[in-house]
Amino acid sequence: MTDQNLAATATEPTSPVAFDPARRATELAILDALRSVVDPELGMDVVELALIRQIIIGSESSEVKMILTTPFCPYAGSMVQQVKDQAESVLEHPVKVTLLAERWDPKDAGLTW
Repeated sequence: MTDQNLAATATEPTSPVAFDPARRATELAILDALRSVVDPELGMDVVELALIRQIIIGSESSEVKMILTTPFCPYAGSMVQQVKDQAESVLEHPVKVTLLAERWDPKDAGLTW
């Protein structure tokens, strides 16, 4: 293989995604709105408890991925609906809330007993 052919088969590295200040401002606004969603058993909000794992912002729909403090949380339905409502109040388009099967660790929220 000649040097010219070798150069033609090489792929250029992909450039990292640039920081988008508008997107970050929207994420922070959503997190701020989610601070009003409180886990009734612990008396702390879902952001403070580190239950929000990911926010995916789209142009027509978005998604919030979250976990619960316990697998069979009796307030799960209410909390998911509140997260959806609060995120939609910022984005003004549909938001899907996905519950992840990940276990919550109080250390993620800075809680130690």
